[in-house]
Amino acid sequence: MACLLQQWGVCMISRHFGDAVLSTMGMSKRYARMIGVVYFSFFLTSILSQLFFKGLIVRDDAAATATHILTHESSFRLGIALGLIETGLYVALIALFYDLFRPVSRRVSLIAAFFGLVGCAIQASGSVFDLFALALLRSGQAPVHFNAEQLPWLALLFLKMEDQSGSVALVFFAVYCLLIGYLILSSTFLPRFLGALMVLAGVGWLTFLYAPLADHLSPYIEIVGIVAEGLLMLWLLVLGVNAERWQEQALSKLNS
Repeated sequence: MACLLQQWGVCMISRHFGDAVLSTMGMSKRYARMIGVVYFSFFLTSILSQLFFKGLIVRDDAAATATHILTHESSFRLGIALGLIETGLYVALIALFYDLFRPVSRRVSLIAAFFGLVGCAIQASGSVFDLFALALLRSGQAPVHFNAEQLPWLALLFLKMEDQSGSVALVFFAVYCLLIGYLILSSTFLPRFLGALMVLAGVGWLTFLYAPLADHLSPYIEIVGIVAEGLLMLWLLVLGVNAERWQEQALSKLNS
């Protein structure tokens, strides 16, 4: 009798959650397209941020960099602000992807979200170095043991530290891309070639573990990364996901 009651209870729980999954079937395509919209917004703010920064920072020329930043301070500030918005959008994207791929593997989806959020935290904290550089140049006052002529070099040092923090963040994003690629390959509601491209992009970003190699391969890595994430974004934005297969995978997880 106890066994029968236990089976009945399990059946009722399964039926309850099954109905919840069924109710999301019609939403899954719209949900995927919402992810596509957030993804597109991320791409847009990323491009705009780079445009505002373009030409302001001159590699190994502290004086020119300082002049450009002070002359175009509003562009520099807008670049920082858009960079933070870009990071915020990626945080939202990570949360949305966690929900989308939870039926494939909740554990892997959670680990992916962890790596993605750590990457975002590092990237956002890097903006502090940009603000330090700007504050230093605006003040016109050198810290103790430095003279005014060294201010541009100190500012450039902060900017280089921001660049290094971005490279560290890319290593965490590399793992995130690898795991998202794995989840797509293991899913039944998105095409496998998107997963393969994300894995390839993740492998490329991993080269930032060794800066000389990353610098040498940087143009190719960036192309692969942009193509992989760009195609995934467009697929979600235009086509969404296969709602029936998403539901089937969600139900199979529920019954396992």
